[in-house]
Amino acid sequence: MEASPSPQQSNVTSDGVLTVAIITVEVFAGMWINAFVVCVLCIAWVKKKTLNSNEKILLLLGFSRFWYLCIAWVYKFLSFIYPNYLYVHTILQLAVFFQAFFNHCNLWFSASLCSFYCIKIANFRNRSFIYLKVKIDRIVPWLLLGSGILALAVGIVAYDIADKPHCNSNSTGRGNFGTANIKMDKHFFPSFFLAGFEYAASFMVVIFAAVFLLFSLWRHKRRMQTNSMKDLSMDAHIRAMKSIFSFLVMYSINFVCLVLNMVYVTKQENYMTFLILVFQYIFPGAHSLILIFSNPKLENTLLKILPIERSVKRKVCVS
Repeated sequence: MEASPSPQQSNVTSDGVLTVAIITVEVFAGMWINAFVVCVLCIAWVKKKTLNSNEKILLLLGFSRFWYLCIAWVYKFLSFIYPNYLYVHTILQLAVFFQAFFNHCNLWFSASLCSFYCIKIANFRNRSFIYLKVKIDRIVPWLLLGSGILALAVGIVAYDIADKPHCNSNSTGRGNFGTANIKMDKHFFPSFFLAGFEYAASFMVVIFAAVFLLFSLWRHKRRMQTNSMKDLSMDAHIRAMKSIFSFLVMYSINFVCLVLNMVYVTKQENYMTFLILVFQYIFPGAHSLILIFSNPKLENTLLKILPIERSVKRKVCVS
C-alpha cells in the first residue's frame, strides 16, 4: 500500500501546474506574435526578392524569440512536470544550449535594432556618425553575424556547464525556478561573468541609442520651432522614440530580471523567482507587439486579420 503524499508535496505539485499554465499562456501568445512578424516579412521577402536592413533585423529578432519561447517552454514544462527526463544525457545540455543561444540572440538583435534606429534617424555632424549613417546598410549583416557569434559563445559555455559532473541533482524537489535543480559551484562564476557582461553590454547599447535619439530630437525641435509645416523627419523621430523608450523601460526591467535570475539560480522557488520567470516570458511577446504597432506594414497587416478591423468597417458602413 502506497503512502499518501504529504501536503508539502501536493502544494509543490499544484504550484508547478499553476506556473506551467501561466507560462503556457504567455509563451503561446508570444510565439503567435513573433510568428506573425516572421511570416509577414518572409512573404514580403518572397514578393520583393529582398529585404531592407530594418526588416532583416526584425526577421531575425522574431525568429530568435519564437524559438527561444518554444524551447524555454519545453524546458520549463519538463522541469516542473517531468523532471526525470532532464536527467537523460544530452537532453538537459541541448535544452540549456539552445535556450541560452536564442536568449542572447534576442538581446543582441534587440540592441542592434536600437542602434540601427539611432544611426538611421538621428542627425549629427560628426564624421564617424556620418560614415556609419552612409555605411549602415552594409554594416547590418556583419552586426547580425557578430551578435550570433556572441550568442553562440554563451550557448557553448552554457552547454559545457550543463555537461559538468557538478550539474547533477540529488534533490527530489520539483519546480526549481533556476535551472532544473542544478547545483552550481564557484567554478562556474567565470561563465556567469561572461553572461552578465553580455547582458550589461547589450543594455548599455540600448541606453546610448535612446539618449542619442533623444538629444537629436531635442535639437531638431529647436531648429524647426519657427517652421509651421509638418516635418516628416520629426514624425520619424517621434515614432522611433516611442518605440525605443517603451522598449527601454521593458528592457531595463528585463535586465534586472536577468541579473536576479543569475542570483537566484541555485535558490528554491519563491514569489520573487516566480515573478522573475513570469516577466521573462512576457518580454519577447510584448516588445514584438510594440514593434508591430510602430511599423506601418506590420500594423496594417495585423489589423486586416483581426476581427476589430472588420467590426469597425461594418459600423462605418451602417452609419
